Amino acid sequence: MNDTDSRQQDADVARELEGVPEELIEPETDKLGEALDRLRDDLEAARQEALYAKAETQNVRRRLEKDIADARTYAATGFARDMLSVSDNLSRALEAIPPELHDDERLKALVTGIEATRRELDKVFGLHGIARIAAVGLPLDPHQHQAMLEIPHAEHEPGMIVQELQAGYTIKDRLLRPAMVAVAKKGE
Repeated sequence: MNDTDSRQQDADVARELEGVPEELIEPETDKLGEALDRLRDDLEAARQEALYAKAETQNVRRRLEKDIADARTYAATGFARDMLSVSDNLSRALEAIPPELHDDERLKALVTGIEATRRELDKVFGLHGIARIAAVGLPLDPHQHQAMLEIPHAEHEPGMIVQELQAGYTIKDRLLRPAMVAVAKKGE
C-alpha cells in the first residue's frame, strides 16, 4: 500500500467518524491499539521461536554430521580391538622361539611365516590408522599408559617406563588400548 492509498483510507475513516461523539471513538481506538500491540508482541514471540527452532535445527544437523563422520572414522574400533589379541599372540609366538632356533632348518619356515603374518598385520593396522603407542624410556602418560607395577631402578628416574608388558594402540586420534607398563621407582 502506498502513501496515497493510506491517506485516502484515513480520509474515508475520518468522514465516517464525523458526527460520532468523541467519547465513543476513544475507547475503540484504545482497544484497537491494545490489540495491535498484542499482535506485535505475538509476532515478535513467533519470530524468536522461529529463530530458536532454526538454530536448534542447525545444531542437530551439525551433531548428526559429526556423528556420521565419527562412525565412518571409528567404525572398525571393535574389530580392531579384537584383532589386537591376534597381534599379541603372534608376538608371543615369536618370543617363545629361542633365538638360536630361528636359523634351524626345521623351524625356519615357521618363524618366517609368523614374522610375515606379523608384518602384514602391522601393515593393515597402519592402513586403518591403528598405531602402536611408544612406551619404554618415556615418562608415564596416564592418557596412553597403564602402570601395572613399579620396579626399583637406579638408572631411570621415578615414573619412567622401564618395561612394556602389553603394547598399547590408538586408532586415529583415540585410544584403542593403553600400553600396560612397568615404571621405575626410586632404587633402594
